Amino acid sequence: MTKNYEINDGTLAIISMDNGYSKVLEDKENYLVEQKSFDILDHSCKYFGSSYEGRREGAKAIIGANYKIPIIVEDERNIVFFPTTSPDDRECIWIAVNKIRDYYEYEYNTTKVVFENGIELSLAISFRAMQNQIFRATRLSYLLKSHKSR
Repeated sequence: MTKNYEINDGTLAIISMDNGYSKVLEDKENYLVEQKSFDILDHSCKYFGSSYEGRREGAKAIIGANYKIPIIVEDERNIVFFPTTSPDDRECIWIAVNKIRDYYEYEYNTTKVVFENGIELSLAISFRAMQNQIFRATRLSYLLKSHKSR
């Protein structure tokens, strides 16, 4: 178990658990972290020179969304995560948009995500809501890249 975790190129998802813990899925390993998923996002944003709130405000300005906003954790390596629910929700799971290979409707209001390395994760989110979140995160990533190339 670890107390602090920085999101990196290998991070796939951050899953909230009970008692302030999170399970972090990476390409090759999983970790139990003694932090809430939101705190991992905030800590990682600070590690890369900003804060969750700063990244949130920037993303709002770029894509014009007001809720369930994707977050650019680190812009040089294009590490972008999106929440499956409100970030304030205890059940919130954060997904790395650039690590998704496929996703599909699994059951009613459940979507299965398949990551680049073949790991599958079932999420309590409708297929339509998942499509919307992936679209927002991808759009944010694209617009940020286009701003940098100017």
